[in-house]
Amino acid sequence: QVRLVESGGGLAQPGGSLRLSCVASESIINFNVMGWYRQAPGEQRELVATTTSGGRTNYADSVKGRFTISRDNAKNTVFLQMNSLKPEDTAVYYCNARVLVVGFPRDNYWGQGTQVTVSS
Repeated sequence: QVRLVESGGGLAQPGGSLRLSCVASESIINFNVMGWYRQAPGEQRELVATTTSGGRTNYADSVKGRFTISRDNAKNTVFLQMNSLKPEDTAVYYCNARVLVVGFPRDNYWGQGTQVTVSS
């Protein structure tokens, strides 16, 4: 089974930075879309950023200009560089990988999540 393992979460001060990593158990080029989602207490899980196999990226409005998604295909790894962190970025961040068939999901994989806490 496909496994996704996140790391890099922790505590940061407002204005600080963290870099999250998601290591997949197989080549990430096998997935049409990889991305990061987050879920804060009392809120629904929301999209943070995605990257497609074609190199397109998409970001939530709340993180545009602050977060950057990138990949290292040789390492089966997707990153999320988070700069200018705000307290409202506090959440559990989940890595996601999807295989699509004619635009619809056939396979959908999730990591276990990594906690990000932003506070002074």
